[in-house]
Amino acid sequence: MTEDLPPVEEPIIEPVFEASADITSDDKLFVLLAYIFSPLVPVIILFLQDKKERPFIKAHNMQALVVGVLEILLSILVGWTFVLACIPFIIWVVMIYWGIQGFQGKYVNIPVITNFVKSQGWA
Repeated sequence: MTEDLPPVEEPIIEPVFEASADITSDDKLFVLLAYIFSPLVPVIILFLQDKKERPFIKAHNMQALVVGVLEILLSILVGWTFVLACIPFIIWVVMIYWGIQGFQGKYVNIPVITNFVKSQGWA
C-alpha cells in the first residue's frame, strides 16, 4: 500500500555573503580603511588600478563611497542642531562596524545602498 511519490529534492542553500578564498589580508585592510575614512579612501582606491579591480574591494569600496557621500550631505543638512548632528556620528560608528565585518572577510549588505550600487553596475 505504498504510494509512489516523486522524490523530494532538498533545496540547495548557499550562503550569500560567504567570503571567497582569494581575499587577501591587503584586501581586508583596504576595506576597513574605506569604511572608516570614507569618502576619502574610497576615492583614493578608485585611482589605484590594481585595487579597484579586486572584487571584494570593489563591492565594499563603492558602498563605502556612497554612504560616505550621503553622510557628508546629511551632516551639512542637519548639522545645525546638536541633536541632529549626532546622526552622522552614529552613521560613522555603524560604518566602523561594517569595516570590521569586511576586515573579517564578510560581505556587508547595507539595506538600500547595496541594491543601488549593484543596480548601477558599480560592484
